[in-house]
Amino acid sequence: MGLMLKKPADVAGKSWPAIVIGMFVAFGGVLFGYDTGTIGGILAMTYWRKQFSTGHVDSTGAPSVTASQQAEIVSILSAGTFFGALGAAYLGDAIGRRLAIIASSCVFAFGVILQTASSAIPMFVAGRFFAGFGVGLISALIPLYQSETSPKWIRGVIVGSYQLAITIGLLLASIVNNATKNRDDSGSYRIPIAVQFAWAIVLVSGMLLLPETPRYLIKRDKTAAALKSLSRLRRLPVDHPAVVEELAEIRANHDYEMSLGKATYLDCFKGNLLKRLITGCCLQGLQQLTGINFIFYYGTQFFKNSGFHNSFVISLITNCVNTASTFPGLYAIDKWGRRPVLFWGAVGMAVSQLIVAVLGTTTTSQDSMGNIIVHNLPAQKAAIAFICIYIFFFAASWGPIAWVVTGEIFPLKVRAKSLSMTTATNWLLNWAIAYSTPYLVNWGPGNANLQSKIFFIWFGCCFICIGFVYFLIYETKNLSLEEVDELYNEVSSARKSLGWKPTITFTEIAHASGATAKRREADAGSNEHVEHVEPKTEAEA
Repeated sequence: MGLMLKKPADVAGKSWPAIVIGMFVAFGGVLFGYDTGTIGGILAMTYWRKQFSTGHVDSTGAPSVTASQQAEIVSILSAGTFFGALGAAYLGDAIGRRLAIIASSCVFAFGVILQTASSAIPMFVAGRFFAGFGVGLISALIPLYQSETSPKWIRGVIVGSYQLAITIGLLLASIVNNATKNRDDSGSYRIPIAVQFAWAIVLVSGMLLLPETPRYLIKRDKTAAALKSLSRLRRLPVDHPAVVEELAEIRANHDYEMSLGKATYLDCFKGNLLKRLITGCCLQGLQQLTGINFIFYYGTQFFKNSGFHNSFVISLITNCVNTASTFPGLYAIDKWGRRPVLFWGAVGMAVSQLIVAVLGTTTTSQDSMGNIIVHNLPAQKAAIAFICIYIFFFAASWGPIAWVVTGEIFPLKVRAKSLSMTTATNWLLNWAIAYSTPYLVNWGPGNANLQSKIFFIWFGCCFICIGFVYFLIYETKNLSLEEVDELYNEVSSARKSLGWKPTITFTEIAHASGATAKRREADAGSNEHVEHVEPKTEAEA
């Protein structure tokens, strides 16, 4: 299929509307990426550290914030996102995926207002919590919206584009931070923060024009609206056989699920749904434990501590690598499949992190004040190069594919609930890493002072990723969401999922069940008739 952007010949209608819609909705990832990237640069800004300092000074005697304050400021966003992700299921099912994204963007904008107006830590922290709450809602709702509107042949690229938007947000944050870092006024941090209003306005404006997902409308028993939405997405008449057939399959799948009972959170922990939930939660958790957000939260400060005077430029370079590397990942998702890309991505990340850990540990030391002494600058530059190689493997595999897999492995009845929990896991680990990293890396009383040794931890987690993919990741390339459900029901081992083909559709199951029910009714009716005519009176006997 080449670049996987050419529609297969047997697919009716036009796919570009759904592709454009899915790619636009992915813009919500810019909110997440930009907010993640901008705080790393702000923490290293001289004016911000002086303005928000509560009396603490760093090893050079300059005003600064403590490790605990850094941990609070960075991690509070992730705490907000955790609760936001958990609330996404209720909001998405109550008012719809589309309106929920709009409401979430408004919550995010409120948090941006508080951060922009702040001049002390308490208000800044409050703003980051509300911004995080909005980002958490968006991060669960966008893959949900994308997976429910995308054609199956390009679903991986569309959902994966959410990660591309995150990397673009990180890159934009790095560019803006680099432009304002030397300002000796509040504009140094207020300009990067206030720019986020633009991202929220763009997302809200677009969502006001987009349709609700047909699967959500079927879930709400609005068949006519679902038919119209699907017709709009596929650019086909509402009575076209392809539209009618696709909607019939969605309806049959939903009816089959609902025939098993109404969905609750407890259902997410039953049968193979528990296996899927474990897969999704572990995938999102391990994505964070690979160490990617250590680089983007604390990278600027870490490079600065490691003796690089142009730490902002190095951060800009790593963000460029992150964005550019996502494109081959989007190509590979639907070309080669989920399993091989995740597997080899984990291998590449593990090797890179191990080399960075060894180089950083063997070529640096510290003086009595905790300042980093670089003994071999070429080796340190090589470590930066391998950090970029690690970012390449992450951005081309675990970055986009984690969102793709979690967006497609759950059945409609529990999809919003299960996705909220997998996304919340991502943010829980994000919070844990953001909060603990200053204590793990920094020098000082009560801190572990790991410095470059922290990359040994990320290496160990990447090594675990290899086994996780081999044993738990199913291959879902080129399958509809309903076929993915059938795959999990029929195949017990992820290793046997390669080459699996669907044997029956939910529409056929529904027809078979209907025919069986009619036969039973006919049999029951004939039995009643026999029982009515056969009895004889005593005289006749």
